[in-house]
Amino acid sequence: MILVVDDEPEVCALVKRCLEPGGYSVTAAHTGVDMLKEMETGAYDLIVLDLNLQGEDGLTYLRKLRESREVPVIILTARGEPVDRVVGLELGADDYVPKPFEPRELLARVRSVLRRTKAKDQEKSAPPKSLCFNGWTLDLTGRILTSPDGDSVKLTTAQFDILAVMVTHPNRTLSRDEILDLARNRTGTPFDRSIDVHVGHLRKKIADDPRNPKIIKTVHGIGYLFSANVTAG
Repeated sequence: MILVVDDEPEVCALVKRCLEPGGYSVTAAHTGVDMLKEMETGAYDLIVLDLNLQGEDGLTYLRKLRESREVPVIILTARGEPVDRVVGLELGADDYVPKPFEPRELLARVRSVLRRTKAKDQEKSAPPKSLCFNGWTLDLTGRILTSPDGDSVKLTTAQFDILAVMVTHPNRTLSRDEILDLARNRTGTPFDRSIDVHVGHLRKKIADDPRNPKIIKTVHGIGYLFSANVTAG
């Protein structure tokens, strides 16, 4: 969804005609106050913001918006001074389109900003390639466990997948069924041995005393808790 903010209804209608054929849903707001209200209730992917609004100008509302939101913003304005563009970009705008504008250019810039935003979001949400705990490093991509001394520790497929589930869900009690379901999603193959047997072998391999475990703790009647502090490698 896209929110266009302009005090001229004709401009809002023009932006809608430009963007809706491209598959975007467009809502109009005519003041900065209306924009902020819309942002409280609507889940917008991008804002097209005019600088010449009645009352406080668009830069003022862009500043207010950036205090709490990271939604991408394209400035749309008839102002020709480069300083307006510079200030807008410094306040967090993602692009700048002067009036009068070519409809195809506006659509292209909207698509470009949304692509960049999606790429940034995917980069932020991408899981780490390796995780560390108590001096150990678990390489999730290479499927390698490295000891604090730098030695590679051999794990079976089941042991690696179970440990990966625990390390990616630290300080959370997981039932045996949850661990198995999450581990199976990694390989698509069932395990032929009990989860408790695999955990017992893992404890030995990561030097977690099976008689008094400090890392993989048993939560009686439920499952297991991985209690070590986990950081990205």
